[in-house]
Amino acid sequence: MSFPRCALLWARLPAGRRAGHRAAVCSALRAHGGPVPGPLGRTPAVASASSSASGGSKAPNTSLFVPLTVKPQGPSADGDVGAELTRPLDKNEVKKILDQFYKRKEIQKLGADYGLDARLFHQAFISFRNYILQSHSLDVDIHIILNDICFSAAHVDDLFPFFLRHAKQIFPVLECKDDLRKISDLRIPPNWYPEARAIQRKIVFHSGPTNSGKTYHAIQKYLSAKSGVYCGPLKLLAHEIFEKSNAEGVPCDLVTGEERVSVEPNGKQAAHVACTVEMCSVTTPYEVAVIDEIQMIKDPARGWAWTRALLGLCAEEVHLCGEAAAIDLVTELLYTTGEEVEVRNYTRLTPISVLDHALESLDNLRPGDCIVCFSKNDIYSVSRQIEIRGLESAVIYGSLPPGTKLAQAKKFNDPDDPCKILVATDAIGMGLNLSIRRIIFYSLIKPSINEKGEKELEPITTSQALQIAGRAGRFSSKYKEGEVTTMNREDLRLLKEILNKPVDPIKAAGLHPTAEQIEMFAYHLPDTTLSNLIDIFVDFSQVDGQYFVCNLDDFKFSAELIQHIPLSLRVRYVFCTAPINKKQPFVCSSLLQFARQYSRNEPLTFAWLRRYIKWPLHPPNNIKDLMDLEAVHDVLDLYLWLSYRFIDMFPDASLVRDLQKELDGIIQEGVHNITKLIKISEAQRLLNLENVSADSRSRLPGTLKSQARRMRGTKTLGYKAVEPPSPSAEEKSLASRLVQQGLLTADMLKQLEKEWLTQRTEHGKDRTAPGTSSKGSRRKKKEPDSD
Repeated sequence: MSFPRCALLWARLPAGRRAGHRAAVCSALRAHGGPVPGPLGRTPAVASASSSASGGSKAPNTSLFVPLTVKPQGPSADGDVGAELTRPLDKNEVKKILDQFYKRKEIQKLGADYGLDARLFHQAFISFRNYILQSHSLDVDIHIILNDICFSAAHVDDLFPFFLRHAKQIFPVLECKDDLRKISDLRIPPNWYPEARAIQRKIVFHSGPTNSGKTYHAIQKYLSAKSGVYCGPLKLLAHEIFEKSNAEGVPCDLVTGEERVSVEPNGKQAAHVACTVEMCSVTTPYEVAVIDEIQMIKDPARGWAWTRALLGLCAEEVHLCGEAAAIDLVTELLYTTGEEVEVRNYTRLTPISVLDHALESLDNLRPGDCIVCFSKNDIYSVSRQIEIRGLESAVIYGSLPPGTKLAQAKKFNDPDDPCKILVATDAIGMGLNLSIRRIIFYSLIKPSINEKGEKELEPITTSQALQIAGRAGRFSSKYKEGEVTTMNREDLRLLKEILNKPVDPIKAAGLHPTAEQIEMFAYHLPDTTLSNLIDIFVDFSQVDGQYFVCNLDDFKFSAELIQHIPLSLRVRYVFCTAPINKKQPFVCSSLLQFARQYSRNEPLTFAWLRRYIKWPLHPPNNIKDLMDLEAVHDVLDLYLWLSYRFIDMFPDASLVRDLQKELDGIIQEGVHNITKLIKISEAQRLLNLENVSADSRSRLPGTLKSQARRMRGTKTLGYKAVEPPSPSAEEKSLASRLVQQGLLTADMLKQLEKEWLTQRTEHGKDRTAPGTSSKGSRRKKKEPDSD
């Protein structure tokens, strides 16, 4: 039967008789517009399909499913065919039918069988109802079903196939759950590296504490091999091996995220390479590979890089260096590859002891002491107190550029330099050779990020404490014995407990989705944001008990930051993997700006970058200036990192590297004068005091408060403090103390004097007796200042 003939017969039939001819009409409609299912109970395929749709796997976290928008249909060029075949629909009747459909328990249960839990079912229904009620014309099939239900020629349950079709439009995950589970199956990572599986590798685990010589023995194997790769956790360590190898006559290249250095004059790749672990090649064959700090395979954010190196490096011998806590896990992981692990144990070369007394006061500092803090504020406070005592200190913390860290380490290690004290964070735990006699823990509480991305404040772990404490009395330093203690007496007992605990064995290794896996996800979910894709991937992923999916919060942060910028998925993925400090607003805005320039196909030239960072930059005047310079250094790092991924769009890497070296020198100058910067910053904090008693507002602190209102967001210029005119003997004493401590400068005091006079005048007006002129009142207030 042809479609026109079918339509004509249907239109002539009374409503009560149309149900009898439904099959003929549906067959015609299938040929023209898709299937028209029958009432519930007459289509057994619905029930059978639900069992396969569930998949038998864990239920997904449906809160991650973001509904897409399905716009109602406007007027059709062909007219409303459904209305021509039947009659126009009464929207009020349709609304009653839809509400009845929503309330049926059988429908809700059937929806759950297809993955529509209560939340998704509700969202899908709201969208489905709006679509039907707001559309000018509906598809023929659904129009006919609604019309049949209005005339009791069909059951309300017959709407379910159309509702499900709509639900899959707004939640496309429902359509491809099985495919997504296959893509995100991470249960057999060794199979991802066929080149490594094609050879029988020899695995040697060099196990021992810090300063035990384990890395030395592994590096000797690396240097004596015909070819080799060193994989380190830090740029500083990769640089160290790069320099050591070339110094010993073994040509070695350097590869980090931000730098490529080839020693061969023609640019040919050397047989040896020193790299950060994320940058190692898993397709290049080597004779010897060294993976340093293998225990970082458990790191919540970066552990995937060690897992990839361990399973994927194509080397005849793989030498692992790290803590004994990783031996069991490494052995189990490599058992699945058929590779045995040879363990070589090392003991510390120099003795180290935990003292029975705490330092308690900075007056008890001695040359060779290192105070370890876990916050920048503690770094600044301790440095200032040391300077007040007439001592010099070097400062090292994580956000400093590598060149500045090395410069501060060199200053501390130099026997001819008066600087004999080091103030540092746990950044000294790796990558720096320091001549430390005694480690002093200023605190034992360290902020950390757990596997869920949540910030925690907990005592340092045994592994962290051993790593830091082991920096004292290194074999290569002038101190052949190391000592460890705490700043506070009450912390000493806790430190001993921490150090005496056995290190917990590592239970699992990190994994990370690849760009190819995310692309396959995006193929199935083309309208889903990258951040949402990552969430769904992690939720669908399946891992063995020996693995976990690394924390991807930083990746998602970058994805959400640049989501509105039009980029291809692969380019967007690369931008999101760029290492940035999301606590630095300028760095984050720079990633956004770089992505925007890229999307416009506008190369980021050296001239453009200079304008963007407002070059030239000057030495910092306070701590905030120093932090701003560190952020600019990170932005230049970001440019260099992207320049090796998009060489055409970031063309001036060599010029930017020279600029970065110049900036490193400016930062070094600032860190060298850090105590002066701390003085200025303390003065600014003093000026920002808000809670001052009413009685003291007419005195100097009140003036400081007034000054703070004017100086917020501005820079204090100049370091030289001068003696100001004093309003009274008591205030002269206070001003003198502030000047001597470097908390006030000439510009501050001039402004303070003006505001003090203005404020006194205002108070004088309030207190002037009737008949007394304000001019006379002001003259009286000014008399103590007349000199």
